[in-house]
Amino acid sequence: MMNSPNKGVSRRWWVAAALAVFSLLSTPVAQAHSSSNSYLTLSTSGSALTLRADVHMRDLDLIFDLDANRDGQVTWGETQARSPELNDWLAQGIALAAAGQQCALGRADLQASEHADGTYLSALWVMSCPGLSSAADAADVRLALRYDLIFAQDSLHRGLLKVDLGDHQSSALLSPERPEARIGRADNSPLKVFGRYILEGVWHIWIGIDHIVFLLSLLVLAPLQPSRQKVVDWQAAKQARPVVLDVLAVVTAFTVAHSITLGLTITGWLTPPADLVEPAIAISVVLAALNNLLGFSALKRWRLAFVFGLVHGFGFASVLLDLGLPASALLAALGGFNIGVELGQLAIVGAFLPVAWWLRHTRIYRWVVVAGGSAAIVVLGAFWTLERVGWLG
Repeated sequence: MMNSPNKGVSRRWWVAAALAVFSLLSTPVAQAHSSSNSYLTLSTSGSALTLRADVHMRDLDLIFDLDANRDGQVTWGETQARSPELNDWLAQGIALAAAGQQCALGRADLQASEHADGTYLSALWVMSCPGLSSAADAADVRLALRYDLIFAQDSLHRGLLKVDLGDHQSSALLSPERPEARIGRADNSPLKVFGRYILEGVWHIWIGIDHIVFLLSLLVLAPLQPSRQKVVDWQAAKQARPVVLDVLAVVTAFTVAHSITLGLTITGWLTPPADLVEPAIAISVVLAALNNLLGFSALKRWRLAFVFGLVHGFGFASVLLDLGLPASALLAALGGFNIGVELGQLAIVGAFLPVAWWLRHTRIYRWVVVAGGSAAIVVLGAFWTLERVGWLG
């Protein structure tokens, strides 16, 4: 008995989807936003210059195997028992120099602190810097802070540095590519803040795998000719102009939307909790990919881009709040970060669209990239959602 054409198509769809799901879930992409941040604060306290580093217990456990009794929980007692090793490890991965001379860290005061995403180890040092006559002069001296903890274990790990030296506030994002931040009053001009936050925005969109996957889910149908048929039956677009306009509509809607909520959050008008925002971003990934498969809004994807762009804007804002925006150059920082996010998005579009245009005539594009890839993203987004609501431990 011969198989019907519909059964053959169905079988090919499931094979394509299974392969795409397997390939996505077997890569580090499945761990979107599970990569952690450490929080660094350089500030003055009375007559002292202090440096604080908050490192997630999860990261410490991966390195030091702190869970001695293997109960799945890292207690403060288990952490305290390893204090000498932790102090040595922190000291070799964090360094501060003033006027070209190394400051002495000494032994840190170790405590536990709570952040929105769990328990952190907080290390506090009172700095002794030969190149610094007093803490009050710190803003007028060229400082350099180096941070390279955890980069060897997780290349997506970031150190978020907040500087508060009296009338001088600034911030920086430290990465394997940029492990050192230079701090000084000259670096706090609006123009330099603007340039620095452009880089922060580009980096954030590039390491935000869930933002990238959401954007690609909305763009994957662009090289095809819209119709009321199932998306796998859409024909290849014949002209480039409608494709470019479609992409511009999606990207513009996403940009306008996340700019609105980014501004509202930074200015304090609206600050939803991170434990709602992060699952909502994951759900947006699921719905964008389901839209490709079910077609409930496949012809006007810019609407989805706008609605869920509002949610993603809250996610962008959380990074800026963690960095600590300089009050003296708030607009420059906010504008630079937003432009950086857009430049990062345009780079992604520029890399994806020519390849999609070249493949648009092929069944591989419709069945493997569109159908299989969207199915994989649905599974991936569902995994992120369950992970972020705490159902996966």
